[in-house]
Amino acid sequence: MTQSTSSTCSGLACSETVTTDDTRHLSTPPMTKRERMKAAAQVASGNMLEMYDFMVFGYYAAAIGRAFFPSTDPYAELMMSFATFGAGFLMRPLGALLLGAYVDRIGRRKGLILTLTLMSIGTLTLTLTPGYAAIGILAPLMVLSGRLLQGFSAGVELGSTSVYLAEIAQPHNRGFIVSFQSASQQLAVMAAAAIGVVLASLISPPDMVAWGWRIPLLIGCLIVPVLFFLRRNLQETESFANTHKPPHFSEIVQTIVREWRIISTGLLMVLMTTTSFYIITAYTPSFGSSVLHLSTIDSLVVTLCVGLANFLLLPVFGALSDRVGRKKLLITSTVLAILTAYPAMSWLVSAPSFGRLLTVELWLAIIYSAYNGAAVVYLTEIVPPRIRTTGFSMAYSLATCVGGFTPTVCTWLIHSTGNRAIPGAWLALAALCGLAATLMARPYDKTTP
Repeated sequence: MTQSTSSTCSGLACSETVTTDDTRHLSTPPMTKRERMKAAAQVASGNMLEMYDFMVFGYYAAAIGRAFFPSTDPYAELMMSFATFGAGFLMRPLGALLLGAYVDRIGRRKGLILTLTLMSIGTLTLTLTPGYAAIGILAPLMVLSGRLLQGFSAGVELGSTSVYLAEIAQPHNRGFIVSFQSASQQLAVMAAAAIGVVLASLISPPDMVAWGWRIPLLIGCLIVPVLFFLRRNLQETESFANTHKPPHFSEIVQTIVREWRIISTGLLMVLMTTTSFYIITAYTPSFGSSVLHLSTIDSLVVTLCVGLANFLLLPVFGALSDRVGRKKLLITSTVLAILTAYPAMSWLVSAPSFGRLLTVELWLAIIYSAYNGAAVVYLTEIVPPRIRTTGFSMAYSLATCVGGFTPTVCTWLIHSTGNRAIPGAWLALAALCGLAATLMARPYDKTTP
């Protein structure tokens, strides 16, 4: 038996390909610049659907609570709705471990199609489930099951997307390319907010509570076939294709246990990302209408502006991280959040208005974009290559088990303390975790700027 060995370096990793008479490994040719940009758009599209569904649930939490968790206490309805929203995050670590290990074996491309399939089933469940008045206790149970399935899928969707983008990028533009993942989420924020504004102007509030909130979810279901079409022709990453022997599940678990410090560091880093994101997006409509007593349209317009600002700024800060380094951006943005989040919120609640809400949310959006533009790509660079999808997804998913409950936590804190500015303190605490993680983190990939 003859054997030949060749080394291939691309993107995030250098790997050795071994070819024998018995085992032939077919590598994937390098992508051109145009192919990279096309693949980035195709991959990010599915990630957009995931976040779109999350945003719709957050925007219409009060209506969903009324439909599936009816109570004489509006606070109880809202808390049950947000708790169901957050329950999906509890499934993310399981999805990260099981689906992440599967993706690290079968490939990035197949994994992206699998997560899109699971996500679509969860969305359809939420859309079609009758209300509590029609089927009783089955209604909230079915909604919860749909959220859990979405969470299971989302546990590795973001990781698969980020890792795919990182592995098709070049070292000099990796931050810019990976920023497409987060930028696609902002398209979802804008789409959900824009649809909300239109529906609020066409449908009366009682009708929105009764059935209108299902329309945005139905639109999400109609987008699914388009996303399958976009993802079906994705090319496998060269880095994965040139890996001769993907890791077994037991090896992945052992590596995660051995690299617990890296996973813990990533968890603390992502806490800042998830907390700030959900404060300025999913929580804003409820905060604006229920806490500040502004109109629904005002709150949704602010959310739309936040999504647009993030969409424009994330690629800018991602590219900036390629030039000045990840840590400079991470340290600067976390320090700004620690110093300004609570004072900004205090200024807002002292005299609530559309202008003040817009100003504060845009300021927090700038901080979020600066941090996230560097944090997501940096997380792909501190995780060992052979478990990159699983390791990234585990750190991200464990963090969202805390940060994803931000709307729930903020609602409870305001109700318990009577302090309407307390979400700023919650964000400052998350920023402190992000700063500590940044100071501890060390890149595994030596090409990291």
